Amino acid sequence: MKAKNMTEGRPLGLIMQFALPLLLGNLFQQTYNMVDAMIVGQTLGAKALAAVGSSSSVQFLVLGFCTGTCAGFGVPVAQRFGANDLSGMRKVVFNGAILTILIAIAVTGASAALCTWILNILQVQADIFENAYAYLIIIFWGIPFTLLYNYTSSILRAIGDSKSPFLFLALSAVLNIFLDYFCIVNLHMGVSGAAFATVFSQALSGVLCLIYIARKVDVLHIEKNERTFEGPLAWSIFSMGVPMGLQFSITAIGSMVMQSANNSLGTVYVSGFTAGMKIKQFLLCPFDALGTAVSTFASQNYGAGKMDRIHKGLWIGTVTAIVYAICAGVIMNVWGRDLSMLFLSAENTAELDAAALYVGRLGLMWWMLGLLNIYRMFIQGLGYTMRAVVGGAIEMVARTVVSFGFVPKFGYDAITWADQCAWSTAVVYLIPMCFITLKEIAHKLKQDEITSRFAK
Repeated sequence: MKAKNMTEGRPLGLIMQFALPLLLGNLFQQTYNMVDAMIVGQTLGAKALAAVGSSSSVQFLVLGFCTGTCAGFGVPVAQRFGANDLSGMRKVVFNGAILTILIAIAVTGASAALCTWILNILQVQADIFENAYAYLIIIFWGIPFTLLYNYTSSILRAIGDSKSPFLFLALSAVLNIFLDYFCIVNLHMGVSGAAFATVFSQALSGVLCLIYIARKVDVLHIEKNERTFEGPLAWSIFSMGVPMGLQFSITAIGSMVMQSANNSLGTVYVSGFTAGMKIKQFLLCPFDALGTAVSTFASQNYGAGKMDRIHKGLWIGTVTAIVYAICAGVIMNVWGRDLSMLFLSAENTAELDAAALYVGRLGLMWWMLGLLNIYRMFIQGLGYTMRAVVGGAIEMVARTVVSFGFVPKFGYDAITWADQCAWSTAVVYLIPMCFITLKEIAHKLKQDEITSRFAK
């Protein structure tokens, strides 16, 4: 496999070529959860769907931490690749792998041990508690496989290969569809079958990525002298990756507070909110793909010291995100109820009304979420992960204020506006912070250039 250098060539073409496999991969990844929800909702009923969806925010917290941390571990890989420091890059990969293993042990143990407590905190109601626990505990035990796929795919993307992770994920997603149906309908495993299918499929995609790297990606083959755990280097990787994971988790804490408030409103709103969340997550995929592409583009060009290309990457990401957001917003408002029927039967009228209301109101401010993703990922790609964490904290505070301050009075109406409040407040911070970061790295690159010139 030939690594893809994004420091040369047309920025628009490079970003789009990189983003397309990511988009398809994200869509397939969402297929895991969507197929779970569709089969559970249509075959086991609305209460089973509520059980699966009642813990979606905590899944986002834990699995989002894993995904974000692995993405952060990929940033120094991309920067060293852009600087053509291949030996240093492989040392980063090795030390990042050790850290990933340690994180897998810690997060899996803690999540499994606290599963019951988490569901109680979320105010999961008694009629769906047993199924919610059965689903969530299996997802938690599958965390090592989530980390395996996300770390291996992250380092592949850091060197410009977004196609291979997509292919392996696509294969596992197709398997997940068959396993979902087989475990739930044929083996009568209930919601546990959906969770097992998801974990098994995720494990397959991770193992395939690992085998592919070992056999095909020569630039990532770590030499004996590069297989040393270096404390300062590991700390540098840790301090870049874990804050990115925490940024996902902090955002998820706000979502947990919001979901807890929504769970208290009753099963009808839990089911409607769950269906709406599935649509939201699916339509979010282009933002995630574009944000990751822009982030990788910025990382490599920062490593290469090409400031003009960094600016072009941000501009391309911003315009593309806004164009997509407008189109998606129309779809969400016109066909929100029809899309909700993928997860709920036609007789669930109240649940469908709740889902359509939530999705439609999200669509009105979808462009704001696009800006949030681009500017946050851009800052992360430049290595300033703590600044992105602050953005996540702002989102958390906004959702918490709406959940505690407005849901008791306005009920589900307040739930349908909570996300938009969080996006808007975070964007007010992230956009100026992004330009401050650009100014700082421009100064740093100029100073490095002057130092290098005098050294000669």
